[in-house]
Amino acid sequence: MSALALSVLLSLVSAVAYATGAILQERVAANTPDRPYAPLHHGAWWAAVVLNGLGAALHVVALAYGPLSLVQPLGALTIVFALPMAALFVGRRAGRTAWRGAIMASVGLAGLLALTSGSDARTLGGEERLALAAATLGGVGVLFLAAQLVGRPAVRSVLLAAAAGAAFGIASVFTKTVTVDWASDTPSVQLPSLLIIAVLAIGGLLLSQASYRGAGLAAPLATVTVVNPVVAATVGLTLFGEQFRYGVLGTVLALGSGVVAAGGLILLTTERLGASRAGGPGTSAAPSASSAASGRLGRADRPGPAKAHPGPAGAGGSTVAPASDAPSEPDARGPQIGERIDVGPVVRPRTHLEMEMRSRTVTGRS
Repeated sequence: MSALALSVLLSLVSAVAYATGAILQERVAANTPDRPYAPLHHGAWWAAVVLNGLGAALHVVALAYGPLSLVQPLGALTIVFALPMAALFVGRRAGRTAWRGAIMASVGLAGLLALTSGSDARTLGGEERLALAAATLGGVGVLFLAAQLVGRPAVRSVLLAAAAGAAFGIASVFTKTVTVDWASDTPSVQLPSLLIIAVLAIGGLLLSQASYRGAGLAAPLATVTVVNPVVAATVGLTLFGEQFRYGVLGTVLALGSGVVAAGGLILLTTERLGASRAGGPGTSAAPSASSAASGRLGRADRPGPAKAHPGPAGAGGSTVAPASDAPSEPDARGPQIGERIDVGPVVRPRTHLEMEMRSRTVTGRS
């Protein structure tokens, strides 16, 4: 197998490992909403950590065998692999909008990375490393605080995923500087950079885990997949002397690719916002059991259609009573309007004249 073919194979396996790890992270986030950052007790989370580490290792080995312009764009396939894998293994299907957003983000990212040309191996000085680390921690902190102030889960997820992607991207930059200087410097000199790499890698992992809480799979994963290499490429363009291929035309095409990738992320975010509104409180398609029960009780308490019942002989009319096929039972509600009530013999009050005539009759008899 040629070195180029091996590089492509390792890149594809790396993307599959990243996608599988992301699916596990999303499932863990759905099952443990009370521990959004580090569900240490969950075995699936540790499996996701191992898969992410495996994906990173395979990506580094692929870079050793193939050119950066080929390996980096293949990493964008992570989101494309993740959607069908999630539908196949965990039954989490993505809609058409999510698919369009994922493909747009992947194509835009692949075009952006393909247009970035590498430069000769260069490292960062001590002051540059310190300034870059401070700027990264400040930016990640701002995104984290903004995510805490946002009420919508989808927007909060994208902010946390962007913070995770920035942390991963700058960790890659520091990894490059360490590997370049490793042969000339002693390990003790590289210790501050190694500590920064560890902090950024662990912070990115925790932030990416939190980004899956209540936001699904596609939007957080696409955000991390796009922001990570874009941040690294930006640092490469500004600090490592890298540039876009084909001069001005390449720069214009790269900007267009960035717009396409950003549009894909916007599609994924709006798709998740629409799903949240459709499944939010108060929008359930079926009524709850309590409301159904109360509706049945309300119908039972309301009188039904009226029927005409013949009145007593000589009454000269009829009375109206509610229709019912069941036998009558005592009703604790008391008499209702139009209901027949048996009150026994009717005693008509006597007038004053009748009372006086009766008194005279009794007196005459006595």
